[in-house]
Amino acid sequence: MPVSFLSNEQRENYGRYTGVPSLDDLARYFHLDDADHAVIAKKRGDHNRLGFAVQLSTVRYLGTFLDDPMAVPAVVLHTLAKQLCMNVGEGGLTYSAGEQRWLHATEIRVAYGYVEITEQRAAFRLTRWLYALCWTGTDRPSVLFERATTWLVMHKVLLPGCTTLERYIARLRSRVEERLWRSLADGIGKEQQTKLEDLLAVPAGSRGSQLDRLRTGPVTVSGPSLIEALLRLRSVRELRIKLPPATHIPAVRIAALARFAGAAKASAVLRLPNPRRLATLVAFVYCLEATALDDALEVLEGLLRDLFGDAVKADKKSRLRTLKDLDQAAATLAIACRMLIDPELRDAEVRWRLFEVIHHRCGFPVQNLTKSRASSYFRY
Repeated sequence: MPVSFLSNEQRENYGRYTGVPSLDDLARYFHLDDADHAVIAKKRGDHNRLGFAVQLSTVRYLGTFLDDPMAVPAVVLHTLAKQLCMNVGEGGLTYSAGEQRWLHATEIRVAYGYVEITEQRAAFRLTRWLYALCWTGTDRPSVLFERATTWLVMHKVLLPGCTTLERYIARLRSRVEERLWRSLADGIGKEQQTKLEDLLAVPAGSRGSQLDRLRTGPVTVSGPSLIEALLRLRSVRELRIKLPPATHIPAVRIAALARFAGAAKASAVLRLPNPRRLATLVAFVYCLEATALDDALEVLEGLLRDLFGDAVKADKKSRLRTLKDLDQAAATLAIACRMLIDPELRDAEVRWRLFEVIHHRCGFPVQNLTKSRASSYFRY
């Protein structure tokens, strides 16, 4: 990884005012409490009191002291001067040119607990915190730089030089990457390593490597596609890539390596250093097993959906064809129920009338039907 990863804008804005502080920042970093007023009151001269307050607020806000302590936005000077009940005036020029500012910076460091990054306890805490970020995440170096700067300001550690912090983050990320590669390659035998390396080779007469074939999933829903998906899954499982259970490698780091192998050309993967190349292939195959299984299940689901979809359509058509018969039967039943509850129909005539209506609506002949025969059909 290159050591120089910061942009020119980030270098220029490091440890400097990049604009006017917001109202929240003014209330948080530039407010002077009673303890601050007690320390500032001991200084002689308005320019010394204002200069001390400016340096104190600046180190709280930026995490460092400025070469010209009065080179701050005008709103900062007016905010502090208002709290000290004084006018800004031209005392700032006198303070910037004097030697008293260096003594004030040393006093602030001692009185308010600011330390250098070389202090053992601060360096250990920062290293442990950044190491955890690198191990569990995939943040870019520039993002880590910004987060480290925020951490230093919050924990009262004076900002080091821009290049110093940049190289420190680069070395730390290199340590994390090497640990990741070793952890992924741990437990991979010679035979498995040979099979993984063969994935990058292009067979004679072929235009692509086996890695390209494994990266290509099914694109259609058909029987041949399901067979190819199952063969692809079997090829991945035959590599028998398993991660050691005691490594506790974050899934996001494995997925990041797998994405690189899934998108880069085989020649680009082949040019990687040996530890990184092996770890990349291990991560790719490990993640590909789940992807290949999902692809096979998706094709199978599509085939079953098409198969059962035809059966559902046939059932709907059959249902629609029988709706007319069901409507006729429901209407006949409604007529029969009305006859049963009709108070004007005598009980002796109910059975005959029901039989006559039902046979008539169903299309049965009733010429030879007698009341005695009808009664036999409706005997309780």
